[in-house]
Amino acid sequence: MTPVTDIARPALMREHLGAALRSERVTQGKTLRDVSRRAGVSLGYLSEVERGQKEASSELLAAICGALNVPMSHVIGDVAERMAVTERTITPLPLRPQATATAA
Repeated sequence: MTPVTDIARPALMREHLGAALRSERVTQGKTLRDVSRRAGVSLGYLSEVERGQKEASSELLAAICGALNVPMSHVIGDVAERMAVTERTITPLPLRPQATATAA
């Protein structure tokens, strides 16, 4: 059985967060190594967060935002905007009708 690959799906929050963090880092001209050192997180883990492969805890997010010298609320606001755009452009799959309880 081949997986379905042609159905668009909304990006996960971790993917939006990673994109927002990467965008901020690149805008500032910082490397992954710069941010990983300042945040006290491994370069590999930070890379996975930016690629949306790992969830960032609130502590890790605070450390990354501190390393970027950007308020966490700014990053979260960016994530919310990215999610809103995705939600407007992706047609959600229909929900399954709920089974109704039959009287016994």
